[in-house]
Amino acid sequence: MSRYLLDTCAILWWLGDSPRLGRAARRTIGKQSNEIIVSAASLWEIAIKRRRGRLHGVDDYLARFADLHTEWGFRTVLIDPQDAVAAGLLEIDHNDPFDRMLIVQSRRLDARIVTCDDAITKHSPRCVW
Repeated sequence: MSRYLLDTCAILWWLGDSPRLGRAARRTIGKQSNEIIVSAASLWEIAIKRRRGRLHGVDDYLARFADLHTEWGFRTVLIDPQDAVAAGLLEIDHNDPFDRMLIVQSRRLDARIVTCDDAITKHSPRCVW
């Protein structure tokens, strides 16, 4: 079984069945034999963007993410204290705390990141999109 950690954009575009989600990403997420993981950091990022008015149409997802993840066969991973320390100490030239967390968690979980974000792919070359 292969593991994949979803970037926030991948979650949102999966949720909205957006054509912006890459074909390889869509196949990867939809393949039953893959382990699809969502970080609590992405839930946090979605909630912050929603609160700031930069993201709409996510209220149902935020209210029901646990049920939706179960329905979709996704697993949610918490932010481990060691992840927090590692993300803070990560020696990369990228300051987005959510991206830093995904990079660290993908390494700990031995999971590829599903993302189109160049800032992540630069530091995690096994990404899928």
